[in-house]
Amino acid sequence: MENEATILHADLDAFYASVEQLLNPELRGKPIAVGGGVVLAASYEAKAFGVHGGMPGRKARELCPQLLFVGGHFEDYQRLGDAAIRVLGDYTPLVERISIDEAFADVAGTAHLFGPPVDVARLVRKRVREELGLPISVGVARTKHLAKIASQVAKPDGLVVVDPAGEIAFLHDLPVELMWGVGPVTRQKLADAGIRTIGQMAELPGKSLERLVGHAAGEKLSALAWNQDPRVIETHRRARSAGAQSALGRRPFAEHIYRPALRHLADRIGSRLRAKALAGWTVTVRVRFADMHAVTRAATLGAPVAATAILAEVAETLVRQVRRDHPEERAISLLAISVSHLEKQPLLQLELPLGLGDEPLRPGTRIGRGRWTADRAMDAVRDRFGWEAIGYGSVVLEAGRSVPEAFRELAEKDL
Repeated sequence: MENEATILHADLDAFYASVEQLLNPELRGKPIAVGGGVVLAASYEAKAFGVHGGMPGRKARELCPQLLFVGGHFEDYQRLGDAAIRVLGDYTPLVERISIDEAFADVAGTAHLFGPPVDVARLVRKRVREELGLPISVGVARTKHLAKIASQVAKPDGLVVVDPAGEIAFLHDLPVELMWGVGPVTRQKLADAGIRTIGQMAELPGKSLERLVGHAAGEKLSALAWNQDPRVIETHRRARSAGAQSALGRRPFAEHIYRPALRHLADRIGSRLRAKALAGWTVTVRVRFADMHAVTRAATLGAPVAATAILAEVAETLVRQVRRDHPEERAISLLAISVSHLEKQPLLQLELPLGLGDEPLRPGTRIGRGRWTADRAMDAVRDRFGWEAIGYGSVVLEAGRSVPEAFRELAEKDL
């Protein structure tokens, strides 16, 4: 079956906004956005005006004066997202969910039950529309990368099947931004070099692409441009890292802005790690400036950590490095933290007081144990009374609360 298109990528269209229009029929056909201070999601009617997720609410209203903001029904998002993925599971056990509203499925072994892949795709779309009332786009292809691109081409509410005999011709006519790994910064670098289609990227000679976007990214994009993607469906995939990010709009690159934002992100990540008895060795921060250019910094610690205060302090140190390295940057638009190289840590390993310089960052020292104890006590209160019941004083900030915690939880990968 290697040469047949048997991989489906199913993606619910403008999911959060579509759910709101489903729950309130008066919103159908109107430009709506989920959120307030920040746009969490936008309907296709709003996207037509340039409104998109992560955009400040004030900017969205300037682009679309008739835009309607809704608060969000997060339990319904989870319920309906789960239901749509279960529809895929009715046709194959090989389902890999990659977010609340999209998943891959391999139907190579079920043709004798349900017919060829295109028939399965049609059945999935029909059932999701009839049973859940939601539009869903499906791409069918020989590889995961091409199936995902096909589902994007199919939007809104469509089906695209890529014939293996014509997959390169299909792929090479498309814009580079449809590829995994091509974000705004990479797209601009490619555009500056006159590269706007995947075909133009594929035909670059020698190491030209690597010189534009870096060695690792260049190798990956070059392979994908020729549809070389050996990945298979992973039905029990778990995140190899834990991360969180906060879109800030356009804010001054100043400590009184980034410090509370980082504390809030560290609190989110630390609580998730502790809930799964996990800790990580490496902390990475990402700072995106006002022009959408982003830089990252990382630090590998002397011991795996999951304490909120330790994660926050390491992140702050890394962001200060970014500020020193880029003194010309005056504004930031996004901050992100991730913790990687995770390992199970069911018990806290105590350490002797040796007077080492990094003792405040080691969980087993006296300071580290105190931070761990405070975190666990706070986790217990939140488990019983909810996230908002208690928190660090420095974490209470307007930027963090512009995105509801329920929305953040929906976007987090299972650990």
